[in-house]
Amino acid sequence: MNRFSKLGQYGIFLAFALICLVLALSTPKFFTISNLLIIGNQVSINALLAFGVTFVIITGGIDLSLGSMVAVTGVAAASFAHPDTYPLVVPLLIGLGAGSAMGAFNGLVITKSKVPPFIVTLGTMTIGRGLALILSKGRPVSNLSDEFNFIGGGNIAGIPFPIIILLVAFAICSIVLNKTILGRYMYAVGGNEPAARASGIRVNRVKMWVYTICGLLSALGGILLTSRITTGQPNAGAGFELDAIAAAIIGGTSTSGGTGTMTGTLIGALLIGVISNSLDLLNVTSYYQQVVMGVIIIGAVVLDGLGKKD
Repeated sequence: MNRFSKLGQYGIFLAFALICLVLALSTPKFFTISNLLIIGNQVSINALLAFGVTFVIITGGIDLSLGSMVAVTGVAAASFAHPDTYPLVVPLLIGLGAGSAMGAFNGLVITKSKVPPFIVTLGTMTIGRGLALILSKGRPVSNLSDEFNFIGGGNIAGIPFPIIILLVAFAICSIVLNKTILGRYMYAVGGNEPAARASGIRVNRVKMWVYTICGLLSALGGILLTSRITTGQPNAGAGFELDAIAAAIIGGTSTSGGTGTMTGTLIGALLIGVISNSLDLLNVTSYYQQVVMGVIIIGAVVLDGLGKKD
């Protein structure tokens, strides 16, 4: 491992710590409990999507349909979340089921057709957006129950419920990636797919699992967003896939597969959230955020490429 590889692996933690230190010195509001909870709440949806796409990128794939899955699953869940109609479990299962089905569809087409994931998920991105518009008839789905709205807007002991969901999802995803056979197979497939096949790993099944899990986590993000804004918006989630992929790449997940951690992805998502929050606190126009994030993404990819050189 050369110095660039080490920098790519640990640089994100140093960068995150330095940015937080600079912000703490620049504005006293940054390190207040209320502001930190705001950041965690804002980051929760992007982090959930980023966890899912981290699995996908580790296996050497990509998923551009995350934002559309957020929209269609949010609309689907909201359609069954009206007061005095169905128990809370019904819209939750419908939303999560829809996301899992879309993810499984991605995995099935990718593994059976051998079409590159970029093309397949680009197509399902359009399909998902169309389905969201069809299900909602092009209008927001409103009048949601208080129980459903609590998911994205409630808190327990002063801690926003989305943060609790985020931490639970992070723990589960970390266990799956680091402590299960499926996690080991993900790294093997992304590191060297022909070798993985030769060793007896059922590569197509692994890919089916990762895309399905990615769809499930996207659906969870869609439910959180719908609950937070109290309406199912067919146009919700536009561009969310870019932020999620950025969080994974910034966190050290290799674009060529075989490398990545959930901890790194979480830090990447937090870094994006901290930058956005700091621009607001410093009264800097949000347009600069896109420039900053673009520079960070390019830097992360460059370090990743340099790390592979001898």
